[in-house]
Amino acid sequence: MASEKPVNRPAALITGGTSGIGAAYAHRLAAAGYDLILTGRREKLLEKLCDELSQKHGILAGYVVAELADERQVKKIERLIKRIPRLRILVNNAGYGHPACFHEDDIAAQLDMLMVHNVAALRLTHAAVSGMIAQGRGAIINVSSVAAFMVSPRSMMYHATKVFLNSFSESLALELWDAGIRVQVLCPGFTRTDFHAKLGMGDEHPIFTRYRFMSAQKVVEISLKYLKANRVICIPGWRNKIWVFFARFIPRRLFYRALLRRARKEK
Repeated sequence: MASEKPVNRPAALITGGTSGIGAAYAHRLAAAGYDLILTGRREKLLEKLCDELSQKHGILAGYVVAELADERQVKKIERLIKRIPRLRILVNNAGYGHPACFHEDDIAAQLDMLMVHNVAALRLTHAAVSGMIAQGRGAIINVSSVAAFMVSPRSMMYHATKVFLNSFSESLALELWDAGIRVQVLCPGFTRTDFHAKLGMGDEHPIFTRYRFMSAQKVVEISLKYLKANRVICIPGWRNKIWVFFARFIPRRLFYRALLRRARKEK
C-alpha cells in the first residue's frame, strides 16, 4: 500500500481516468512517482486501478466519481483542485463520441458534449492555473483529436468541441509561456480504447481492419515526450500527421466532396 508518511511527491489529476488514454497516463505518471487523483463514472474500475497503482508504485492514488456533464459535479472537482498544493499536472481527458445528425438529435445531448469536452476542461484548467503559477511550474494536457482538423456531417459537435480545445490550448500556452507552465493539446487518431465499443463497435467491426490503431500506451508515451520538449500540439504517429496535413491543405471543395461521398456510403 502507499506510504502513510508525509510526502512531497508531485500530484496529477486525470479526468476520464477509468480506462484508455486516461488510464495509460495514470500508469505512466504513477511509475514516475506522481500521486494521483482520477475522475470517472465507473467506480469499481476506478477503485481497482487506484489500488493497483498504489500497491505497485508506492504512491497515493484516489478517485472521485463524477459526471462532467453536470455543472455541480464539475464545481466539486474545481474545489478539489484548489485544495491540492502539489498539483503539477492536469490531464483533461474525459470525452466521448456521439455520432448523430444535429437537426435530428436532442439538443440536451449536444449541450452535454459541449459541457464535457469544453466547459469542464476550461473550468478545471482555470482552477489549476493559479496554484501552478504560484509554484512556478506545472503542466496542462488537453486531450483533443485529429478530428479538430477535420469536419463531419454526422459528428458535428465532436469535431467542433475539439476545435475549441485546440485553439484554447494554443492560446493558453502562449499566455503562460513565461510562467513556467507547459500546455499541450494532444490530438490522437484511432486509438485502442473502449471509445468505439461505447459506440457499439465490437472487435469484429470493419473499422479495426480498415484503419491502423495506436495503443493508448504509445499515445501517452509520445505525449509525455512532446511535453518534456514543450511542444504545444502533439499529433502522435506519422499516419495521423498525414491525415491532418491532407485535411488542412486540400482544397475545401474536394474535401467536402470526399466527406459527402463517404457519408452517403455509410447510409
